[in-house]
Amino acid sequence: MKAQITKSTSGVRAMQAGLSVIMVAVLSACVNYAGIHSDQQMAEPQQFQTTQSLPAESGHWPAPDWADQFGDAQLKALIDEALKDSPSIAQARARIAGAQAYADTAKASTLPRVDASYSLTRQQFSGTSEIPPPYAGTWQTQNSALLSLSYDLDLWGKNRETLKAAVSQVQASEADAEVVKLTLTTAVARTYNQLARLYVLHDIAQQEVERREQIDRITAGRIATGLDTQVERKTAQANLASARSALAALDGSILTTRYQLAALLGEGPDRGLAIARPALGVGDEVRLPDNLPADLVSRRPDIVAARWRVDAITHEVKEAKAEFYPDINLSAAIGLDSFGFGRFLTAASRTANAGPAIHLPIFDAGELRAQLRGRYADFDDAVATYNQTLIGALSGVATQLAQIRSSDVQLGDAQVAQQAAREADDLAVTQYKGGLTNQLTVLNADMNTLQADQAVANLLMDRRDQQIALASALGGGYVDTSSDAPRSAALAAPSNSVAAR
Repeated sequence: MKAQITKSTSGVRAMQAGLSVIMVAVLSACVNYAGIHSDQQMAEPQQFQTTQSLPAESGHWPAPDWADQFGDAQLKALIDEALKDSPSIAQARARIAGAQAYADTAKASTLPRVDASYSLTRQQFSGTSEIPPPYAGTWQTQNSALLSLSYDLDLWGKNRETLKAAVSQVQASEADAEVVKLTLTTAVARTYNQLARLYVLHDIAQQEVERREQIDRITAGRIATGLDTQVERKTAQANLASARSALAALDGSILTTRYQLAALLGEGPDRGLAIARPALGVGDEVRLPDNLPADLVSRRPDIVAARWRVDAITHEVKEAKAEFYPDINLSAAIGLDSFGFGRFLTAASRTANAGPAIHLPIFDAGELRAQLRGRYADFDDAVATYNQTLIGALSGVATQLAQIRSSDVQLGDAQVAQQAAREADDLAVTQYKGGLTNQLTVLNADMNTLQADQAVANLLMDRRDQQIALASALGGGYVDTSSDAPRSAALAAPSNSVAAR
């Protein structure tokens, strides 16, 4: 009895010693990431000074159909066609599907796993090995069927953090898809506006050809009366040829712009030939919405995507920290195992096992610490990318607004100059017909009119292009409808949330 008690006491002490070793190892593993952290903070839009450059004007955020403000049904149809058929949209959808598949894979790791297997092996066993008679030295058929169950307890949340990171990446991919849509619709609208510009410039160039033809005819008449010489006639003919060359160049630009639109639609170049001349209107009054900097973070898909990536990296950091703790997996299996077929389905062939498996990192030559530092580096990069995206978004809105206001001022002066240039041109032609002035005066007046007409046309088209760009800079009608929890947590103190575990 005393020997049994002594033996029992020795066993308890051995278990205690073993547990102590495990606890020490666990504690050592838990503190291995001490000193690894990040001080990066996600910027808040309110911390930037924007009251002067982005004044509250009680305007409205762009609607998803913001292009309708220009009153051109063809533009709306082209945008819808692009969103339906463009390969870039298909690429974005494929990236979302890939991210979702990865999230589904990560979710599977948080659930129990059940597997079934069967094997049949025909084998000759050694007569001098561990297999005893009567099977030693004989051929036998071994049948084995096994149903197994395994489950990772995930005590430290590693698998859960992996899943959360994957879900955040899905959200980022969806926001990226919205970036692609916005980029595509903006490109279609701006290229379409460029086509409208070229048509207006083409009209001006056609009028210039007609004016140069008129000057050539007047010059021919003046030569007949002795008022001009062949020098003036050749000058008039050279200017007429130059005007026709400029007109032909615009024809080529119109054609290439049509091809560009066809490519944006995801079609061949012939599709561009069917696009009619644009009929774009002025558009709505430009006024910025109130509370712009704060609300912009949920209306710009690129900012939303950057925010979700910070959230994903945050969970990846927590996952990397959980690697320092022991993994505990539960497993169980039941099945049949026998030599030959005759006894395979009998109760005597039953086999079963169950038990935990513990994996504890004790010494890994710094691998886990290096992995954690890498995750923190990714976190710093994601935060910096978010901050830069936010700054770029605010700057983009302010830049487009400033350009629109400048174009409005320039347009008023340019229209006054245009009117004066046209009146001077008409007067110079009249005087030239009557022999009261020379050809040089007429050509100078004509050139001033041409430049004034082109300036007004370009300012009108620039102003509309800037208005399109402003709608895009304000998010193009996008609104983040995902959960606010990741946003509030990340914006509040991302580095603290990462370093807390």
